[in-house]
Parts: sequence; C-alpha cells; structure tokens
Amino acid sequence: MALVERDKVGGTCLHRGCVPAKEFLETASVMRTVSRAEVFGVSASSLSVDFATSQTRKQKVVDQLHRGLEGLLKGRGVTTFSGTGTLLAGRRVRVSASGSSQEIAGRHVVLAAGSLPRTIPGFDVDGRVVLTSDEVLSLDHLPASVAVIGGGAIGCEFASMFSDLGSKVTVLEALPTLLAACDADVVSVVARSFRKRGIAVHTGTSVRGHQPGSSGTRLEFGEDESVDVDAVVVSVGRRPATEGLVDGETGVKIDQAGFVDVDPWMRTGAEGVWAVGDLVATPQLAHVGFAEGILAVKGMLGEPVVPVDYSRVPWCIYSHPEVAFVGITEDAAREQGLDVVVQRDPFGGNSRARILDETDGLVKVVAERLPDGRAGRILGVHMVGPWVTEQLGQGYLAVNWEATPDEVAQFVQPHPTLSEAFGETVMALTGRGLHVG
Repeated sequence: MALVERDKVGGTCLHRGCVPAKEFLETASVMRTVSRAEVFGVSASSLSVDFATSQTRKQKVVDQLHRGLEGLLKGRGVTTFSGTGTLLAGRRVRVSASGSSQEIAGRHVVLAAGSLPRTIPGFDVDGRVVLTSDEVLSLDHLPASVAVIGGGAIGCEFASMFSDLGSKVTVLEALPTLLAACDADVVSVVARSFRKRGIAVHTGTSVRGHQPGSSGTRLEFGEDESVDVDAVVVSVGRRPATEGLVDGETGVKIDQAGFVDVDPWMRTGAEGVWAVGDLVATPQLAHVGFAEGILAVKGMLGEPVVPVDYSRVPWCIYSHPEVAFVGITEDAAREQGLDVVVQRDPFGGNSRARILDETDGLVKVVAERLPDGRAGRILGVHMVGPWVTEQLGQGYLAVNWEATPDEVAQFVQPHPTLSEAFGETVMALTGRGLHVG
C-alpha cells in the first residue's frame, strides 16, 4: 500500500484546519474563563494573552499527532512517497518532487488531495494584512482589530476566537444571516452573543475592496461604509485541490467548479478509482471525508456498503457559544411540506449550565407530527450553548435510527449534566416534560 503526500501526512485538518484552529479556540476559552473567574470567587489579575506561546503550544499538539500518524502508517506497512501525485491512465500515479518524478501503480487508487482556501478579487493574500485560515493559524501576534469576511462556520469561529482574545472584530456576510445552514433559533442565540460581546456583524452586505495603509487597511463594504482594521481574514469557503490532479484520458471527470464527479459509492468514471473528502461536492467536514474513505475501502474489498446520507451527518461549530446539529431545520421541514412538532429547552433551566455560569443557548428538536397529533420520528436536533459539540451524539443516533420521542425518553439522563437538556426536550415532546410544556 502506498500513500503520496506533497506536504505532511494529516493534511489540512491536522496542520492547517480543524486541530490548530480548535487549539486557538481553546486558548480563547481559557481566556474567557479566567476573565470571569471572580464569579466563582477566584481572583485573577493582570490578564493578558501571549499569542506566541499559544502558537508554540498549538504546534506542539499538531506535531505530537503528526508523529503518531506517521507511526500508525509505518505500523500498517504503508509506504509514503513525498511529492505531488498525478493520476495517469491505467491507475498509474506519477509522483513529482524536486524536479524528478517516478511512477507507481495499484489495483485501486483513492483521490484525496483535499482543498485550499478560496479568495476574492481585490484581496491578494500577503500573510500580513490579508489572511486566509492558513495564515491565521500561523500568526505569532494578535491583531488589535480584525475584519472577517464570511459569516459561515469558519468565519464565526475566527470572529469568536479573536474577540475572546481581545481583538476588536467586524464580521461581513453577503447572505441575510450568519450561519445560513443553521436553524433560525440557533442563529439568533449566536447573533445575540456576538452583539453582547461587541462583535460588529453586518449581514446582507457586499465587500467592495480595501485601501492598505502603513500598518493595516481600510475595508470598504456596503454602499459607502468602511472600517479600519489591522487584519482582514478572508473566510469564504474552500475549493477542491484538483489542479494537476489528473493527466490524460483517465476516465475521471472534473466539473466546472473543480470537484471530481463520483457516484454515491465514491466511484469515479475510471474503473478502480475513487475520490473522497473535499475533492467531491459533499459537506467539507473532516468526519464526512473519513466516512467516505471507509466507504471506498469497503467497496475495494467487495464488502456490502451503504452510501453516506449527507442529510444526516453531524455538524459542529466551535464558536462561543458552540453550535451542533444533525438533520433538517424547522424551516427546511416546513418548506418540504412536512407537518412537524417542535420543542425547545433553554439551558437557563439546566443545573450544570448554571454551575458553569454558561446559560446562553438551547436544545431544539424537530419531529414529524403523527395523524393523532403526537410527535413521531425525530427529524432534526439543533443545539447551541456550552459544550454542545460533545452532546450531539444522542441527537445523531436519534435522527439516524429514526427514533421517536417516546423511545428516546426511556433513556435515563445522568444528573447534573448538560445532556439532560436533550432528554428534557425529548420528554416534553411526549407530553410529559418536567420543566417545559
């Protein structure tokens, strides 16, 4: 078995995405906790952030995981080729590095080259004033003011992180709302939290350009608005890294957006060639790419496989407050003509949330309405609040197993825990809620 890697094994997620970003977000969480330590009777003075130290810690975490991954590959007998891989006809792969190349071949080939940050015209990335996620994760200092272009998941994570660490933050989003894929009630909680923390949010607005100065830039947006900032973070999504991926008549098709065409089993148009992860037009989530990889390997082995149901994959956003959801939103359900029952339970009534002094947020469950008016199978679970990314498991199982509130309410929730909020929400859907009607 062979692996071709042009940089370091682990790819974007480990080196320039999920892992380093969440390490910085954890730094922000510690800062936020210490800043309100007096609430718990703990005195903490002279609060400051040494971002270079956080950067060093981030790199230590990444390096440890990288070495572990290299050890796993070696232990499984995987030969790693350093260089850029290009698929040729006949399931051959050309590996190019340092001006030389060699060819390898296999019975099966998996294309998993990942993605790169998208940019926008007029904002040339210089690593100093104009940044993408790659450059943000390499910073050794904290900008005093930041404009984030893009109010999606990554944009909101960066906005939350910079704000908690002390930067003045402005978010600019072209769509009418932040986090457009999320349930409206969840978005309202995030937007309210951002306002309370002084994050300026402008939705439904376009960015016109920027005028660099001696130490920052003036960002122009809307009809005649502008803001002076030290740094601009361009967070408008990622594009598949398919440039140079295929050479000649391989049978692999790449669409106009740069994505590799695959069927539900991740097979390309070439016999024995699969494509997974950010190369294909599916949710750009690390765990989705992982599931697609398993699907491809099972296909190679001839094992029974079930395609990934992308409408039921878990989503996690590590802003403050955190967001986690699975399944369809209330609005999407109604747009599909479904008759639904909806129940919400705020974290304000949860004892563990009170102990943590983190009561902003809610759990919302969307279920189909049965002919007798009772709640049937659970269609969506939407959470916003403390540590909801660690609580989504129950909701994920409920949605994917098409469970009903009557079934899920049978499970005993440990007390006191944040997860009781999900249990209470589901119990309320049976008509026997303890705290909510």
